[in-house]
Order: sequence, then C-alpha cells, then structure tokens
Amino acid sequence: MSGFGFTPNEGVFGGPINEGSPMLATSALREGARKFLATHNDLPVGTLDLAKISEACTIANTWIEDKTQFPMSTFNSDLAWTRREWMESSIPGWQILVEPLAQGMAEALVKVMGQISPDIPEEMRASFNIESFLPVMRGFMGSLIAGQLGQSIGALAINVTSANDVALPLFAKNGTHLIPQNIATWSEGLDLPEQEVLIYLALREVAANRLFAHTPWLSDYLRDLITAYGKGITVDIAAIQNQAEDALSSGELDINNPDSITLAINNGMFQPEQSPAQAAALSKLEMALALIEGWIDHVTEISATDRLPSLSALQETHRRARITSSPTQQLFASLLGLEVSPRKMRECANFWREIYILSANNDAESAVSIRDHRWEDPTLLPTAEDLADPVGFLASTTVPDDLSGLL
Repeated sequence: MSGFGFTPNEGVFGGPINEGSPMLATSALREGARKFLATHNDLPVGTLDLAKISEACTIANTWIEDKTQFPMSTFNSDLAWTRREWMESSIPGWQILVEPLAQGMAEALVKVMGQISPDIPEEMRASFNIESFLPVMRGFMGSLIAGQLGQSIGALAINVTSANDVALPLFAKNGTHLIPQNIATWSEGLDLPEQEVLIYLALREVAANRLFAHTPWLSDYLRDLITAYGKGITVDIAAIQNQAEDALSSGELDINNPDSITLAINNGMFQPEQSPAQAAALSKLEMALALIEGWIDHVTEISATDRLPSLSALQETHRRARITSSPTQQLFASLLGLEVSPRKMRECANFWREIYILSANNDAESAVSIRDHRWEDPTLLPTAEDLADPVGFLASTTVPDDLSGLL
C-alpha cells in the first residue's frame, strides 16, 4: 500500500489515527476551502452594505410574518457576511453532513481487500492483516473527500448570496446573513432596483432561517439518509479489475503514483455499485432537498406578490442560476451521484402552493398552519407520488375539520 502514501499507523497528515475520531477533519476542509478562496477577492462588509441589508431584512421579516407559522427569532447583529465568514461558519456543518459517506467508502474498500486477500502470495500472508488497513483506508478516503469537499465549499463561498442559500441546515446557531459581494455579482446585468434585489434575497434567507430554526430533526434526517447510502456502498471487484487493467495498459493509471490513483477515483474508475437500499436513500434525500427548496420558493412568492414589481424577473434569474451554476447541485452530484432536478423543485413548489390554496378555503391562518404542520417530523412530509395529488394528500393526512372547505 505504499503507493497510496500511507502506512497503517499514519493519519492523513502524518499523525496517529484514532478510529473514533472523524475522518473528515475540519482543519482539512478549512485548508482546502481557504486555498480556493484565496484565488478570489473577498471584500469586507461596509457600513452602507450593512445598513441596506438591515433594511431589506426588516422589510422581508414583516412581509413574511403571516405567511408561515414559524416565528422569527431576534435578528443577529452580523446580518452581512463576507465570503470567508460564510465559509468558516459552514465548515463544521459540512463535516457532520458528509462524514458518513467517507466512512462508508473506507469500509467498502476494506471489504474489497478482504475479498482479494486469498490471492496474496503465501510468503506475504503472514504479514498481511486486513484489520490494519482500516485506518489506512480511513485516512485515504478522508483525505480524498476532504480535498474535494474543501474546494467545493470554497466555490460555494463565492456564489451563495446568503447563509442559507444552499437550502441545507448547516449551522449550529441559526441566523440571518446576506453576502453583499455575492449579491452584487448575482444581480449584475439585471437592470433591476437594488432594493428589490435585496428584499427578494432577504425573503429567501428569512424563510429558510425560520424553517431550519423550527425543524431541529431535519439535519439529522438528512445525515441519516447519507449514512444509509454510505453503509450500503459495495464495490464490484471484477469491474474494478477490468477498469484497472485497461487504465494500466493505456497509462491512465500508475499504481506507484498517488496523484494518478486519486485522479482515477475522481473520474469514477472505482465507482461503487448502487444497491436498491442506496437508491431508496438517494430518492428520499432528493425529495427532502426539493421539498426544502420548494417551500422556500413558495413562501417567498406569496410574501412578495403585489409588493415586488420585479418578482417574476427575480424568480427567473434564481431559477436560471440554480439550473446552470448551482455549486450545491454539483457537490451532491460528485459526492453521491445525486442530481436534484430543477423539475422536482418546481413540482415541490407547486405542491406547497396547492396545499396552501386548498387549505385557504377555510382561512389564511389555517392554510399556513396546515401547510407548515407537515414539517413537524419526516413522516408527515409528502412522497414523490403525493406531489401529483395534493387533494388526495390532504384528504389522507388532515383531520376532517380541516377538510370542511374541500368537501
């Protein structure tokens, strides 16, 4: 295993490995993210920026007040963040979220080595202990994923317009934060009033913050789905052998070159098979992410309708950015092979809109309550099949009194 650059008792950075410690060290993520961000400007937050964002957040909070049952906590003082502040604050959340994937990949590779150990020459078997390679694989996969994830976090830092723009509950402490430098880039060429842009993005941030602050189970739920995916990782040895032989003969893979091995893995040479259990976990994860995005889209829309003249243009800009250059989408695609389709997000936004409209036959307050009640725990959320039948979903999940306006 010397070709990987590790020995069984060495960690990713040369220190001893404690199997109870995280594979994805936050220091490794931070190093990769900082290196990426160092190649881009990171402007400080000015007094004028803070004043404009504070005003936009105050307006957004007022407009959204009766559009969700999730109350707003007191505004934090640092409403405006730099790119680096977002990056530094989000890293612990990314580490917790993605750790199970690294663990699953390491364990899968150790299982592969256990399966090929009978082929090891007799004279080498006495010194071969499969258990000793778990720390090696933990270190290797931790290093590989940390490098990839760190760069992705750095890329996100130059694109996200607010703390919760990635639509994931990443932060240990909920708060509302907008990133003025990235907002300026996002709105370039739109020829729209600056205040309307700020209010629209503030509405999205306030909506996301309210949702995450009052769904404490959500981060664990997403992590459990990634854990289920990670535990199910298996590797087709025959397929790997065929790929490796082809790559070795073509010169694409050099077993004595760690960079060559890393490149081969990143290019999908050792892509694990996807089991039915993994496919189910990814389907649930895609649905959860789409429901979050769809809810934010819907609540933002009903809060801004008849108030923001540029709402349609702003929504279209956001949709285009999500389709063409979403770093979050790219991150999940590279790590999990998961692509949350824009169509699924639109379907979820339409679903929440229909639930709200149908329930509003009672009154607006009931409509908000019935819709947001679905976020009390994951068992109340709709499935992919429910999206096409909001009426049936309501009829099967709501007490009769709530359905009086639908009969």
